[in-house]
This record gives sequence, C-alpha cells and structure tokens, in this order.
Amino acid sequence: MLEPERHQIILEALKKKNTVKLQELVELTNSSESTIRRDLTQLEEGKFLKRVHGGAARLQGKLQEPSMSEKSSKNLQAKREIAQYAGSIVEEGDCIYLDAGSTIFEMIPFLPANIVVVTNGLMHTNELLDKNIKTFLLGGQIKSTTKAMIGRGALESLEQYRFDKCFMGVNGIHTQLGYTTPDQEEAMIKQSAINLSREVYVLADETKFSEIAFAKIADLHEATILTNELDLETKEQYSSKTKIKVVTS
Repeated sequence: MLEPERHQIILEALKKKNTVKLQELVELTNSSESTIRRDLTQLEEGKFLKRVHGGAARLQGKLQEPSMSEKSSKNLQAKREIAQYAGSIVEEGDCIYLDAGSTIFEMIPFLPANIVVVTNGLMHTNELLDKNIKTFLLGGQIKSTTKAMIGRGALESLEQYRFDKCFMGVNGIHTQLGYTTPDQEEAMIKQSAINLSREVYVLADETKFSEIAFAKIADLHEATILTNELDLETKEQYSSKTKIKVVTS
C-alpha cells in the first residue's frame, strides 16, 4: 500500500473515533509497526494528529474550549499530582499569580498560608479565603465558561503587580508553536502575567502536548512545564526546547 493511502486510512479511522491504537492501524493498512510509527510521525509533523502512548489521537478544534466543570472532572488524579508538586514550589512570603485553569485550582490546598495571591480565577477565591490567604481578584468581565476575569479591566489591574512566581494552565503545548489557548483575551492576560513574573510554570497533563489552540500565549522556552507522564521520545523532544519536570506519584 502506498504512503498516501495509508495516511488517508489513518485519518479516516481518527474521524470515526478520537483515538486509534497502533495495532488497529497495522491491521487496517496491512503494514508493519515501524511503518505506521513513521506515518504517525509524519502526520503529527503535518499537524493532522498527535501521537499518544500506543497509538494516535485526534487534535482538538482550535476554538474548542470545555467549561470549567468539564475541565475539573477530566484527568483529576494527574492534575492533583501536578498541583501538589507546584504547591511545593511556593515559599512563605511569595507573591504569586494563579491563572484560572482547573489544574491551578487543585494547587490551592497545597499552598502555604503566608503568601499573597493575585488571580483572575473567580472559582479560586473561596478556596483561597478559606485558607486565610491574602487574595487579590482582577477586575473585568467574567467569562462564563472558564469563570476567568478577562478584558481591559483585568489587564489594567494586572499591570499594577509584580510576581515571584506565576502558575498557568494552557490548552495546547507544541514544540514549534508554543503555548496556546482558544480565547485571545485570556491569552493576553496569561501573556501579561508571564511578563510580570520572575519564575513561570505551566501545569499540564499529557493530553495537552502537541495540541494547538487559536491564540498564542508564549514561546515554549518562556516557562517550565510541570506534567505527570510522558513517553521518553516526547520528553526528549520538549526537553530540548525548555525545562520540563515530570511529576510521579
């Protein structure tokens, strides 16, 4: 079977379901595993799919964004492991920025009390106040899906602060195209917080790698990635571009 035919079969299989195992593709195309692995590499480089452990997955839409409640229920154990490690990085006396992401929300139980937090995450505030953490909420418009404060008011109030560390959630991480998110207004808030911080951390489980959303936040080297599980090839690929910490339980 010719290469274009195999590629077409692989992409058609991904249209029918979001993930396809390597062995399924071997059987569908009557090809060797090494051939299919090579095909998947080429298709990933062409931004048609992303490789995952044991096969391939369909890319999310550039503008697709789950609600906060949907995000909170996905990959919860992985998010908590990453969040616990991120919380351990925060030191007494730090001034930090917490993005409105669902993984960032999971950090709050692991934060020390004697810190100052600035956030655009409306859902974060009750948890922070319950821990008696001094908290500043950015002004602006409340985005209904992610419960993030966005817009001119949020951007202007953010610019009044400077941070020891900031912690970001993203929708996509890509070796060439960096960190991305579907909403350009949220991207502007994230970008500004990064520029105002001494240390920057992106918290993301393995599903965010090779994804590309609509609006660019920053280049890969501008943040340290905290994640939970990566195969060796992917880890090497991203480690050549930025610092990456794989958190294990």
